[in-house]
Amino acid sequence: MKIITALPRRPFYSLEFFPPREEKALPAFFNAVAKLKALDPLFASVTYGAGGSTRQNTLNVTARLVAMGINTMPHLTCVGASRAALTSFLLSLRELGVENVMALRGDPPKDMPGGCRNQDFPYAADLVAFVRRFFPEFGVAVAGYPGGHPDAPTFREDRLFTKNKIDAGAEFVVTQLFFDVREYFEMVEQLRAMGVQKPIVPGILPVLSLNSVRRILGLCGANIPGRLYLALEEAHAKGGDKAVREVGVEYAVRQIRRLLDSGAPGIHLYTLNQAATCLSIAEAVGPL
Repeated sequence: MKIITALPRRPFYSLEFFPPREEKALPAFFNAVAKLKALDPLFASVTYGAGGSTRQNTLNVTARLVAMGINTMPHLTCVGASRAALTSFLLSLRELGVENVMALRGDPPKDMPGGCRNQDFPYAADLVAFVRRFFPEFGVAVAGYPGGHPDAPTFREDRLFTKNKIDAGAEFVVTQLFFDVREYFEMVEQLRAMGVQKPIVPGILPVLSLNSVRRILGLCGANIPGRLYLALEEAHAKGGDKAVREVGVEYAVRQIRRLLDSGAPGIHLYTLNQAATCLSIAEAVGPL
C-alpha cells in the first residue's frame, strides 16, 4: 500500500529501524520489531547506511518486515550510487512487494574522498525524479530539516531544497530529529507559504545517553535547547545514563503531546531498535 493513501489516518505512529550489521544480532532485532507491532505503525522505514554500505542488510530486513505484515519503506540514497545500482535495488524491492521508498542524498562513507555528489544525482531531488520517471509505481518520501540542513547556508535555501524534492514528485516529508517543537511548526508554516501542501511528519528521537545526543547533534545539525541539555547533564551527574534516559523519555512524551495537540499528522519514532523505550513513550503518551 502506498503510504500517502493512508496518511489521512490521524494520528499514527511510524517507526524507523536500522539493520543490525551482525547476523547474531538479528533474533533480538526481530523480537524488538515484533513487540513494536503493538503500536500498529502506519509504516516502518529501514536505513541504508552511508554510501549504501548496508544495502544487502536493508533488503534482508525489509523482506522480513514485509513478511511480518509491516508496510515497509526502505531508505534509498544516491551518495556514490550509479544508475545501475539504484535500478537493481529498486527491482529487488519490487520483487518483495515493497511500494514505498525514502529518497535521500545520504551521508558519504568515511573513505569517500572529496564529498558525496555525483554527476547523475547531485541532490535528493534528482533521485526523486529518477524514481518517479523509471519506477512510477513507488510512493516516494523525502527528509526535511526543522533546524535546517547542516550544508544549507540559510533557512530559506534549506526550505527551497525541500520544495524542490516535492516538486520533483515526492509525496510526503519525514523530518529529521528536533528538540524544539516550534522549529517543526515554523518549518511547516514556511513550506506552506512556498506552496508545499504535502504532509510533513515530525520525527522524534528519545535521548538515551549524553554521548548519543552529542554524536547525533554533530551528524545532523539539530539544535538542543539549553534547558534540556542542562537537565540531561544534571541527570547524568546524579544517576548516569539511566537518569538521562528517564529525562529523555519524559521530554519525548511532552514533544509528542504538543505536536499532536497542535495538529501534526502523526509521529515518526526513531526507535534505535529499542522496543522497551518506544513502548514506554507510547504508554505515557496514552491512546492516540
